[in-house]
Amino acid sequence: MRLVTRIAVNTVCATALLALVSCGAGADSGPFGDLSGAEVTNKALTTTKKAESMRLALDMDTTDGRIRADFSSSTSGQCTGTMSMSPKGTVEIIKTGDTVYTKYDEALLRQESEGEPAEEVDATVKLLAGRWMESKASDPDTKDMIEFCDLKGLLKSVEANDTEARKAGEAKVGGKPALRLTEKDGKETHTFLVAAEGDPYILRITSKGGEEPMTLNLSEFNQPVEAEKPAAKDIVDLGQ
Repeated sequence: MRLVTRIAVNTVCATALLALVSCGAGADSGPFGDLSGAEVTNKALTTTKKAESMRLALDMDTTDGRIRADFSSSTSGQCTGTMSMSPKGTVEIIKTGDTVYTKYDEALLRQESEGEPAEEVDATVKLLAGRWMESKASDPDTKDMIEFCDLKGLLKSVEANDTEARKAGEAKVGGKPALRLTEKDGKETHTFLVAAEGDPYILRITSKGGEEPMTLNLSEFNQPVEAEKPAAKDIVDLGQ
């Protein structure tokens, strides 16, 4: 039975963040005064890359279906989150140190068991649905599931450079003021919102007009990530 649905979440996030670094010239008045788009971007990237933890919420349409992910992740290795892959199902993830706990719902288990004998599928669902499985973060299959938990990796290679993104007025994210920057890339339009009060964190990245539209929200910077081992009674013993 395949216990892992392989979704290249790291690629999704890296693409979104790398799209942001292309912000370039275009100065005007507003929350960042006369700073150009490139200067605002550099400030936002520098600030965001220094965060020791954050929450990442992705909503993306792909050729395989809609992906929704919501993770709180820290550079110290603590991480909790949920990933839904419509119409396949949902998996919950807890990472604490080098240990990962995953919990699949019935829909995802049945999807991953497609083609196997019905009796085996039913037995698998009875054993695993709604219960946690334990694995090592270094396990190849597990690594594919926890790419949202690799906060250092997501931000490591992001570097700023100049292209054509420009300031596009003020906005609000969660009731807080932000600066909007936009950039065209063929048929796609990328929009980036940067906090205009306090530290200039990247708050939201959206992409529209392409084959895989998406929204990525970033929040709860430097907030503690509470990742705790599930109760022993809720962990299934796979005989490992």
